[in-house]
Amino acid sequence: MAESKTSPPGFAAGSERVQTTGFDIVAVALSAIWVLLSGSYFLFGSGLSALAGELRFILVLMIVVFPVALIWVASMAARSSAAMREDSARLQAAIDALRHAYVAQAQQGSKEAPNPMLVKRLDEIAAAQRGLENALAMIASGRIVSDAASMQAAHPPETQDDSDQPALSLGTPAEALEPPLPNADFIRALHFPETAEDREGFAALRRALKDRNAAQLVQASQDVLTLLSQEGIYMDDLAPDLARPEQWRAFAQGARGREIAALGGVRDRASLALAAGRMKQDPIFRDAAHHFLRRFDRSFAAFEQGASDAEITEFAGTRTARAFMLLGRVAGTFD
Repeated sequence: MAESKTSPPGFAAGSERVQTTGFDIVAVALSAIWVLLSGSYFLFGSGLSALAGELRFILVLMIVVFPVALIWVASMAARSSAAMREDSARLQAAIDALRHAYVAQAQQGSKEAPNPMLVKRLDEIAAAQRGLENALAMIASGRIVSDAASMQAAHPPETQDDSDQPALSLGTPAEALEPPLPNADFIRALHFPETAEDREGFAALRRALKDRNAAQLVQASQDVLTLLSQEGIYMDDLAPDLARPEQWRAFAQGARGREIAALGGVRDRASLALAAGRMKQDPIFRDAAHHFLRRFDRSFAAFEQGASDAEITEFAGTRTARAFMLLGRVAGTFD
């Protein structure tokens, strides 16, 4: 760590970059082309020769200078955006390296007190990263959902009483008249919207929240993804080994243990160690994880009956399925 102690890794170096970039070259080329075109028009155009001096100066300023200024403003904005992305990537890499080092030290069973300099550096990086992590947590956990989802998440599914549901004549629940949720919407909702502009993702999520069984799994997944993001664990960072559809079907039909061990495809040791530590130390996290695993078991058993192999494979790639792989390994579902 050669950077200054007062700035996170990557920012000190990034703030001093003054070399010419591709954006500068493009801006110079566009400016030259525009000046040549507009200058030729003023030099060889016959319609401007009769204009007064002040009006001619204003036209030159508007046609030649302003577009060039806009080109350079756009170039500087693009260069700043690229620098911010690079600094963010460096910062994330530094955090990952420190996290891996911390996990390795914890796994070795070291009883020594933590290095004060390491603790201080972690605090500094965490402070600089807080805004970015909050944004990522919003996307990863699907917290950008409607107010109805937030209100339903406040009540655990087990405590809800079927008698509270509105009923029609002859005791038929109102939800029984709703059309069944398509498998495509169910899968898309469990992956959660990619960004705040993901209209298809939000539309599928709204439709899933109208289906009681799907809404319960969505809310349970939403909770565990939020808790995992507090540990710096994001489902998009995991690259699990995907199991075959017949192994998922065996799980839906009640198989457990080594018979379905292939479903626990998450191999990231740091994420597994952090999730296992949180499971042991935090009863809220433990309860949320077990509740999520139960809801996932029931919902997937119902989904599997009418799903094709292609739909099961697509389901296995969702953020919710990855959370199941991770927490299932921590909870011993595949042992």
